[in-house]
Amino acid sequence: MKTFFLSDRGRVRQHNEDSAGVFRNLDGDILAVVADGMGGHRAGDIASSMTIQLFHDYWEQTYNMKTPKKAEKWLRDYVEIINERIYKHALENSECQGMGTTIVVAICTNQFATIGHVGDSRCYMVSEDKMSLVTEDHSLVNELVRHGEISREDAESHPRKHVLLRALGTEQKVEVDVKTLVVEHGDRLLLCSDGLSNKVTVPQMEEILQTSDTLQNKGLKLVETANNMGGEDNITLILVDIEDGGEVI
Repeated sequence: MKTFFLSDRGRVRQHNEDSAGVFRNLDGDILAVVADGMGGHRAGDIASSMTIQLFHDYWEQTYNMKTPKKAEKWLRDYVEIINERIYKHALENSECQGMGTTIVVAICTNQFATIGHVGDSRCYMVSEDKMSLVTEDHSLVNELVRHGEISREDAESHPRKHVLLRALGTEQKVEVDVKTLVVEHGDRLLLCSDGLSNKVTVPQMEEILQTSDTLQNKGLKLVETANNMGGEDNITLILVDIEDGGEVI
C-alpha cells in the first residue's frame, strides 16, 4: 500500500489544531488517523496530537488483524480507551477544559478496510473511478438533513453547520460508528478533516484523484484547492492506495 498525509494550517487560522498519522503494525497493516481538535486556548491541538500519539502507541503493538471482526473490535475498544484518556486529561488540566477532537480512522489490509469515525471528519472511497462518501457526519445539520427538515444544499450554508453531536474526549463515554469495506487493487481511501470537505466538492476531488500524477502531488493539489477556496480552516488529509485485494477471509 502507498500512503501520503499532510496537515496544513490554512490561510486564516493562527495555528493548526488538526493532527494526522499513518502507522504500520507488527504485520505491516496500516492504521491511518485524522483528528480535528477543538476547545480551549490551544487545547484543540493537544486533544488531536494526544489522540494520534495514543493510536500510534497502541497500534504498533498490534498483530494478527486478519478479519473484519477483529479490526472492528480493536477500533471500538481503543476508541473507548483513548476517549477516556483525553477526557481525563481535560478534567485534570484546567487549560484543557472542554477540549475534544473529531476522528476518522482506517485499518487497512490488502483485503479490507475497517473505518471508524466520531464527528465530521470524513472518509471517501474511490473505486473504479467513482468516489463515494463512506462516513456520515455526526453534526446538527446532517441530522436536520436526515429528518428532511433542510435540504443537502441548505446544509452547505447553514449558520450552525459546525455544531457537532459527537466528539472524542468531551464526554466520559463516546459512540463510534464502524464499518468494513471490501477493497480491491486500485481502490483508494481519502480521510480528511472538514477543512477539506467543506471547501472542495466531490467532483473536484474526483478530478484531482483521477489524474496520472503522483499520490503526493494529488494530496498537495487537494490542499492547494481548499486554500484557494478561502482556506478558513485547517486542512488535513490522508490518501491510501490499495495495491492488492481479494476476498475477505
